[in-house]
Amino acid sequence: MAQKNKQNIEIKRISQAAGVVGFFTLGSRVLGFVRDMIIAYFFGTHVAADAFFVAFRIPNLLRRLFAEGSLTVAFIPIFTDYLKNRTRKEAFAMASVIASLLIEVLFVISVIGVIFAPLIIKLIAPGFTEPASKFYLTVMLLRIMFPYIFFIGLIALCMGVLNTLGKFAAPAMAPILLNISMISCLMLLYDVFAEPITALAVGVIAGGALQLLMQIPYLHRVGFSFKWSPDIHHPAVKKLGFLMLPTIFGAAVYQLNILIGTFLASFLPTGAVSYLYYADRLVQFPLGIFGIALATATLPSFSRFCSNRDMDGLRSTITHALKLIFFITIPAMVGLIILRTPIIRLLFMRGEFDEKSLVFTSQALFCYTLGLWAFAGVRIIVPVYYSMKDTVTPVKIATISLVVNLILSILLMNPLAHNGLALATSIASMLNFVFLLIFLKGKIKQVPYKNILITLMRIIICSLFMGVVLYGLNMIIPVILNNYTGSLQLLIHVGCGMVFGILSYFIFSWFFGLKDMIRAVVRMVPEKITKKVL
Repeated sequence: MAQKNKQNIEIKRISQAAGVVGFFTLGSRVLGFVRDMIIAYFFGTHVAADAFFVAFRIPNLLRRLFAEGSLTVAFIPIFTDYLKNRTRKEAFAMASVIASLLIEVLFVISVIGVIFAPLIIKLIAPGFTEPASKFYLTVMLLRIMFPYIFFIGLIALCMGVLNTLGKFAAPAMAPILLNISMISCLMLLYDVFAEPITALAVGVIAGGALQLLMQIPYLHRVGFSFKWSPDIHHPAVKKLGFLMLPTIFGAAVYQLNILIGTFLASFLPTGAVSYLYYADRLVQFPLGIFGIALATATLPSFSRFCSNRDMDGLRSTITHALKLIFFITIPAMVGLIILRTPIIRLLFMRGEFDEKSLVFTSQALFCYTLGLWAFAGVRIIVPVYYSMKDTVTPVKIATISLVVNLILSILLMNPLAHNGLALATSIASMLNFVFLLIFLKGKIKQVPYKNILITLMRIIICSLFMGVVLYGLNMIIPVILNNYTGSLQLLIHVGCGMVFGILSYFIFSWFFGLKDMIRAVVRMVPEKITKKVL
């Protein structure tokens, strides 16, 4: 009984922490869409937009690898062990050592990135070498934005310290500053540069600095004070390197798959990169709010269970997290597929974003959305392996997934153009998730597959019923609004679809015995959540 109560307390803690991260991620995603709406208005899917999105792919990839991936995932288990087996002072001293070395490494990486920007563009987007003007614009933008890795790497370390100590708000709020910075710089500096798109690149680097500065008072609040101590022989450095290097690859296979898509899309007609970017942004909305939020909240718990050798608690937490992520992402997948056209119209259909852009972006979104549940599931399972210090299995599975993605992308890009690249990414991520789940049984034993599968089938049935409701609304609302074209009517269309979709899904879920999942979602948004955490 005591063990079960302990597990219930941990599950409640995870739900509340995920709610904090999801709450601020929602704010960041909304601002991100405002940013993308402004970009779509000024630049559409033309050359400048393609150049920025290719250049931005590098710092954005590094952000997701570090802020949401390898450094944080590798650091938290080590920091947790120090807190459990040593004093907090020793744990903070270890964090200062890591931070000092990280500053040196990130500075060198930033300089190398700026110097070799032309080579990087040729590697990730070889189709951009012609015309020369497009290539040089992309290189210039990358040189401005590449030092963003310096800031985001240090933010990732701050995130590891704060999340382990139960503070999730500050790291989750940080991306909001990035979006505010990008929007502000674009609006204020648009006419300053010969190439107006340069203003966005300036916004990225300024946003990185603001995000890092924001973490400092929160670190002081938990008692951490940075001291310059770059000791490469510190035992934690070797442990971090051992965990981090393979984690970069294993924890971010989705982003590497996206990078493969960008590489191949550079050979397709102008606009392909932008179609994929806008579609990916929409998929990242539910993935960021719920998938990444839940993964961020569960990682410290996984590390504590592994440190205490509590396999029952670990199994219970994994089961709950997977069921919850399916409960959220599968209906989100259905909703995005049905409402994808009005959503894209509402967010991007203005200025240089025309009807052709709408159609092609909608197609790409359909293909990406098919893999939403797998993208989120991988985020939950990979940290489990690293909490158990297993860096080999995720890398092997990720390698298989990448090879499959590359083969499928090459096979599908000719008949399906950019849609083939998006579909290949989804299929590869599904394969990645399934293999991770299968091999997990050898690590923790007695994985309750039957329990998860029964819940999954109920979720699929409820999602399909919700889809019928949404499909009907999608047909009826335009008729009621006299085949509207204005933004207000579009907002009504999308808003009604989301509200009635969520309500119908919860109602169906209640009747199909998913009350515990509904309660878990409700716990993610407790009253006065920001006051408690901040």
